[in-house]
Amino acid sequence: MRKWLIIATLLLPLLAAAQNAPGGQSLASTLDVYVFPSKGQDSSKQSEDESACYQWAVSNSGVDPFDLQKQAEYDEQLTDAQMQAAQNTGTGRGAQGMVRGAAAGALIGGIANGHHGSRHGAAWGAGLGLVHGRRVAREEQRNAEASVQAQGAARSAATEQDRENFKKAFSVCLESKNYMVKY
Repeated sequence: MRKWLIIATLLLPLLAAAQNAPGGQSLASTLDVYVFPSKGQDSSKQSEDESACYQWAVSNSGVDPFDLQKQAEYDEQLTDAQMQAAQNTGTGRGAQGMVRGAAAGALIGGIANGHHGSRHGAAWGAGLGLVHGRRVAREEQRNAEASVQAQGAARSAATEQDRENFKKAFSVCLESKNYMVKY
C-alpha cells in the first residue's frame, strides 16, 4: 500500500503537467530543457514559473528561441540560394578565354609567320585560352562555394550561441525558483 502511495505521489504531478501543457509538452521541454520541481511545485506553478523565466530570459539575453528557429530556417534558405549562385560562378570563362587566346594567338602568329600564321596561331590560342578559362572558372567556383559554406557555418554557429545563451538565462531563473535544470 505504501509503495502505491509513493508512486502515486510522484506520478500525479507529472500526469497533471502533461495534461495542462499544450500538446502534452511544457514550455521547457519544447526548448529541450529538462526541469524538475525540487521543492514539490505543482504543474500549474511550474508552468507559471517557466513562463516568467522565459520572459526574463528573453529580456536579459536579447534572444527569443522561437525567433531563432525562424532565423535558422531563413539562414539555411539563404545559404542554399548563395550556393546555387556560387555554382554558376565562372560561367562563360571558357568562352572568354577562347576569344582572348584566339586574339593573342592571331597576333603572335601574324607577327611570326604572316597572314597564314595568324590563322594557325588563332586556333592554338583559342584552344589554350579555352582550357585556361575553364580552369579559372573551376577555381572561382570552388572558392565561391567554400566562401558560402564558411558564411553559412558562421551564421549557424552564431544562432547556436544565441540559443545557448538563452538556455543559460532560462536555467538560472528556474534554478532561483528551486527547480533542477539540465539542457
